[in-house]
Amino acid sequence: MKNGWFWQEVSHEPVSFGDLLARPGVVETLDRRSKLGFCAFHGGNLERFTDQIAREAAERSGSSFYGVLQPKGMRQHIPSTKVDPAESEKLQAFLDHCDMVIAIHGYGLRGRWTDLLVGGQNRELAHHVSWHVRRTLPQYRVVEDVEQIPKGLRGQHSKNPCNLARGGGVQIELPPRVRGLTPMALHWPGHDPSIDRFPHIERLIEGLATAASTWSLDPATPPASPRPPVAASHA
Repeated sequence: MKNGWFWQEVSHEPVSFGDLLARPGVVETLDRRSKLGFCAFHGGNLERFTDQIAREAAERSGSSFYGVLQPKGMRQHIPSTKVDPAESEKLQAFLDHCDMVIAIHGYGLRGRWTDLLVGGQNRELAHHVSWHVRRTLPQYRVVEDVEQIPKGLRGQHSKNPCNLARGGGVQIELPPRVRGLTPMALHWPGHDPSIDRFPHIERLIEGLATAASTWSLDPATPPASPRPPVAASHA
């Protein structure tokens, strides 16, 4: 949506991951904690609020975090498959440390303002995360059926960083609405975007943090969360 209060064109100029990291103002962050990690390598001014969501969910759950933040005035998109750990010591260290990864992204498609897309190769972790996010954000559709996710947003490629950890991982695509980037946020009762964050972001972080803190990395241990029927998704 080309709304003046947040719109800025995205550049798809071919750039290597190493060259992006070397640009002025780009910040790369690594916090090693547990063997489950959150990451947001399209963070900062590119896919806005994704790094904040990933970082805070990691902090609350004691999980690891890796992020790449682009500064104000910069929106350079690199496909996930080009985010190469061979070009970043910190990314390689993050993947070596973590058994599983939850990657947070942002997307925007007409007609899918309330769809949170849960892709990635680790479908058991995807189901676990989906259940907890549905609990905290019942007004959104959490789509975990990969066939119902647009092909370019499924996170299934073997070179996608969410799949490079030992146990694979999950890719979560967040629409603008849940990140407070639509006009609805300006008119939300009791919410002042100039001084505080859109309330749906807080609820999303709560769901992600709870999912991470209740997830067991031991496949012999029964899942910590109940397994209700999956809500129907739409195309």
